[in-house]
Amino acid sequence: MTTEITAPVALADYYRLDDTLSDAERELRDRLRAFGELDVAPIIADHWERAEFPFEIVPKLAELRIAGTTIQGHDCPGMSHLASGIVSRELSRADGSISTFFGVHSGLAMGAIGMLGSEEQKARWLPPMARLETIGAFALTEPKHGSDSVSLETSAARSGDGFVLNGAKRWIGNASFADVTIVWARDEAGDVGGYLVEKGTPGFDATVMSGKLGKRAVWQAEITLTDVHVPAENRLEHCSGFRDTNRVLTATRGGVAWECVGHAMAALEHAIAYARERSQFGRPIAGFQLVQAQLASMAADTTATQLYCFRLADLQQRGEMTSEIASLAKLHNARRAKHVCSQARDLLGGNGVLLDYVVGRHLSDMEIVATYEGTDSIQSLLVGRDLTGVSAFT
Repeated sequence: MTTEITAPVALADYYRLDDTLSDAERELRDRLRAFGELDVAPIIADHWERAEFPFEIVPKLAELRIAGTTIQGHDCPGMSHLASGIVSRELSRADGSISTFFGVHSGLAMGAIGMLGSEEQKARWLPPMARLETIGAFALTEPKHGSDSVSLETSAARSGDGFVLNGAKRWIGNASFADVTIVWARDEAGDVGGYLVEKGTPGFDATVMSGKLGKRAVWQAEITLTDVHVPAENRLEHCSGFRDTNRVLTATRGGVAWECVGHAMAALEHAIAYARERSQFGRPIAGFQLVQAQLASMAADTTATQLYCFRLADLQQRGEMTSEIASLAKLHNARRAKHVCSQARDLLGGNGVLLDYVVGRHLSDMEIVATYEGTDSIQSLLVGRDLTGVSAFT
């Protein structure tokens, strides 16, 4: 497939951090940016407004061969952590719903299997998931347990040659159509494990949630599990408690920090273009001091989020990233990116709330990004505990 590659907008990379990318990483960035501009941009506003998932995007996303990002083997790309971050950044720059669909599938579902699955489980699931022929979901959050997901109540009871799951989950991306959903449940000994529930399993019911104010083009579901039988070989072999679940969340939290960068870059780019083109009082608003001050502030915040993520990728690549380091990046970047998107919406005035002008969609999506994978409050407590040695959690 031949596509026209659009050169990166340097104004959204003020410190020229992309100049440090390898040739392969730059080529990846350009392919993703072309995908966003040619395949996503023309259709996403309509899907977002109708709260419908753009299934027609999935085959085109599959052609990019990026699912599985850093996973080695099993037809996965085996990327560097920096390249994986660029994937999250560029998908979010195009649209937050597409980024969330991919993050759930590739980061959470494939990541859990890659980290905690047996060799047999990896061989069975990862290759078709890498080709996006099999779609994954990750069911941890429950109606009564969001921030305190460690307290999950979904149960897994031994029964013959497997387990029987009972409980409920909420806010589970992709679950209404996923081919396999990793359901996190507590066994009779109190240990948390991951169970691969295949599409069509009796007792598994997923209903798409409605009424969302952001990420409208990706489907989250409420799940009820009623005597759902899972064969023993579908329990993630190397998961022995919530500590292992948290390993997956730590890795994907870094990806969420990169998502924030993408939203901020998009908002800054559109705000600059609008300021140059929009005239008021007889001249482009880009010439007004208040507008220039606002754009400079947005550029500073966007650059800060980029610096956090480039350093984060370096620490990940060296195996030195901790849960708390990931939390600090997510905390900072969610705050600053949401502020950038808010400033962009303000700069565009009334046009800022129209989907055709893009920035309002990014602002609404950033409200969701700031919530999932741990709110600002939870990230602050995780970092605070690391700084002081004292836990503020009960």
